[in-house]
Amino acid sequence: MTHRLLWPTLITTAMLAILLALGTWQLHRRTWKLGILAAIDTAERAPPAPLGPHPAPFAKVQVTGRLRTDLAARYGIEARPGPDGTVLGSQLIVPLQPPQGPPVLVDLGWLPAQAHPPLPNGPVSIQGYVREPSHPGWFTPSDDPAARQFYALDPARIGAALGLPAMAPFTVVALGPPGGPLGGLSGVPDPAQHLPRPPNDHLQYALTWYGLAAILAFMFAAYVVKGPRA
Repeated sequence: MTHRLLWPTLITTAMLAILLALGTWQLHRRTWKLGILAAIDTAERAPPAPLGPHPAPFAKVQVTGRLRTDLAARYGIEARPGPDGTVLGSQLIVPLQPPQGPPVLVDLGWLPAQAHPPLPNGPVSIQGYVREPSHPGWFTPSDDPAARQFYALDPARIGAALGLPAMAPFTVVALGPPGGPLGGLSGVPDPAQHLPRPPNDHLQYALTWYGLAAILAFMFAAYVVKGPRA
């Protein structure tokens, strides 16, 4: 009997330890994620702070300067429902030159592919949140610098393609109602309405791992009680 149960016991114990560790790790991740979400909620309720040289990710800021409308570009591609069917568009990104410091890439919001709203040439003040750079992955389409179409929101790469190699290493994503960042532009561009919130599915992941551990324990107990087949 002891010999028959030795290896099943060792294997089951190891698998139970792994499953329970994964479940506990997901609970720790849930606590960490709740802290991030609470910080984002606090930042969203707070007034925007003047943009500094080293802002924290998701910080709510206000940046003032002159938009480089001659260097307006597009980022990504997204289809949205329209009055006459699906409308294809992308994010309108424009470098903004503050009175001091390097240019800052500003994401003014989603814009239909064929829309070209007039942008102000004078000083503007934009409220938004700070987004860290993203980098192209295996399935990211190739940028088209000639058409000023980019698929990874990396200010360094985009700035170099636009002739601005000293771009600030982050993006300010505009917040507000449609057309809000620039005082209304016929409903476009459509900026972000809220700070982004990462999903928090860690509790259901933890329950999944713990559930698998319970099933494994039940199966092992049944194996011990039933004994070897004749």
